[in-house]
Amino acid sequence: MRTQFTNELVALTADLTQMCHITHEAAERVTDALVGADLTATYEVFAHDERLQAMYGACEARTVVLLALQAPVARDLRHVVTAIQIAGELSRVGWLLSRIADQVYQSHPDPLAPAPILAVLAQMADLTAESTARAQRAVTTARHARDDAAAAGDMQELNRKLHSALAAGDHATEGAMTLALIGDKLARTLDHTDRIERLIQFLDTGVPPTAQPIPEEEPAD
Repeated sequence: MRTQFTNELVALTADLTQMCHITHEAAERVTDALVGADLTATYEVFAHDERLQAMYGACEARTVVLLALQAPVARDLRHVVTAIQIAGELSRVGWLLSRIADQVYQSHPDPLAPAPILAVLAQMADLTAESTARAQRAVTTARHARDDAAAAGDMQELNRKLHSALAAGDHATEGAMTLALIGDKLARTLDHTDRIERLIQFLDTGVPPTAQPIPEEEPAD
């Protein structure tokens, strides 16, 4: 019975690692879709999201079986509960990226925005890709780095820059709202990847995410 439980945990961790990889690929392809109005990249983001949602469903089913039949205790229980929460965070990132790709699809063959706006969105998308890479490392190594305070600050600054540019530019109200929402979706991805790193820290230390200190941004030179 214990061997079966251990094998199920290994399989669950492997699924999470694969989900992290898919999420990171989706984030990278979103940048390509935004910058180049790339329809191929857009379709790939859709496909990655479909895989993520399917894998999330499978992970959810696996954890239900583990909790119902194996009755894990202590650290094993923490592992199972953390795994399904991480899978949920990854599925939400996939959903956000898919919604951004959908806007690129609707705008095609025209670019989603003028070049200066696209440049800001591309920087935000790059930060999303970097954050998903950090989350993947955290899940793969089961170690929390929590070195994303600077990235969060950069994302907030870019989002403010985007909103300022939209307010000052000659954009139709509906178009400006769409672009602002895209920026907000990109910013929200960092909330989910930060949550993943907090969950890994919980798995490692037993300190709940809500009780963990928030890392401070380094002061600018």
